[in-house]
Amino acid sequence: MNIYSGFVVYTAYYVEINDEVADFDILREVQLYVDRAVKDVARTKYVFETHFHADFVSGHLDLKNEAGAEIVFGPLAKPIYEATMAHHGKVLFIA
Repeated sequence: MNIYSGFVVYTAYYVEINDEVADFDILREVQLYVDRAVKDVARTKYVFETHFHADFVSGHLDLKNEAGAEIVFGPLAKPIYEATMAHHGKVLFIA
């Protein structure tokens, strides 16, 4: 599912497979993602941040706290909080 913001040029993605969810570049407000996972009877497993410099407009920390999602960044990001660092060839499974 594509999620479009009405106030900035921004697209986020919600991918659900077999009751597990991976969210990509989420918006600041996380209730939309929480509600959708409840509707789908699914568990949010990952939140992927593909733009580390834009993490101040993301709700990834809130979704981690609310849903237990694992935050995933690329190999060059340097977050000051717990996150999984993805790299070329790393495989993260959903479902």
